[in-house]
Amino acid sequence: MRRDSIFYYLFQKYPTLLFELLANPPVNAASYRFDSVAVKEPKFEIDGVFLPPETETPGVVYFCEVQFQKDERLYERLFGELFLYFYRNRERFQDWQAVLIYPTRSIEQGDIHPYRALLSSEQVHRVYLDELGEIEQLPLDVSLLVLTTLNQDKAPAAARYLVNRCQQELQAPADSRAIMEIITTIMSYRFTRLSRVEIEAMLGITFEQTRLYQELREEATEIGLQQGRQQGEVTLILRLLSKKFGEVPSQLKMQIEKLSLEQLEDLTEVLLDFASLDDLVGWLQNLEVSEK
Repeated sequence: MRRDSIFYYLFQKYPTLLFELLANPPVNAASYRFDSVAVKEPKFEIDGVFLPPETETPGVVYFCEVQFQKDERLYERLFGELFLYFYRNRERFQDWQAVLIYPTRSIEQGDIHPYRALLSSEQVHRVYLDELGEIEQLPLDVSLLVLTTLNQDKAPAAARYLVNRCQQELQAPADSRAIMEIITTIMSYRFTRLSRVEIEAMLGITFEQTRLYQELREEATEIGLQQGRQQGEVTLILRLLSKKFGEVPSQLKMQIEKLSLEQLEDLTEVLLDFASLDDLVGWLQNLEVSEK
């Protein structure tokens, strides 16, 4: 399921995210490592396992289950997997905890009577994302989990808010771009009929903020170091144009290659607003007229 891959990525990138959902997280939460494991005989696939640092033996293992569809045998499977895995790794772990994440209470298994003792114990934690509170009051990473549950009429505004928030809260550009990439991916899954460009337009993300632009800019910089800054700018512009409009005619390429470094930098700033290659032709013509 697509949503599973989003949660997997989030937990892998931010392992401490799981512990932000718990009232009493372990003191060494920052040292945990997220993993996905298989248990054989019989073979079970456990969604997510948070492993304590190997230097801390025995430690506490955390099992995570993200459930967005009704499953009336979820607890049978979960506790079967959990106890078998714990049994086979008993020498490594002194205890276990389980965290179940639901979008709403209505998705939870109906018949929980056989597991009432476990579910009411301090070892099992059930998290209902729609009950965590408003996105504006939640930590940024937890807000991403809640974003996956919002209706399509509310999701765009919430996503735009999170884009602006990550730009304000995260100092490192790479961290900000990573969060925006996650938000864009979540919205792409929610609005499957929209293209990536349309999703980014919905979120107010400029092309300079996307991963593609950063990759092209790094490539151009590398070329610039090897062949000169002007050649690097030419390469960046041609790549941006080809990504946006397809093959660039050779005549236009020749005109771009003749531009000065200052003109190339000006073109880089405005080409993102071009709707077609005709806009580029017009820009070049205006530049030619202004120089006469």
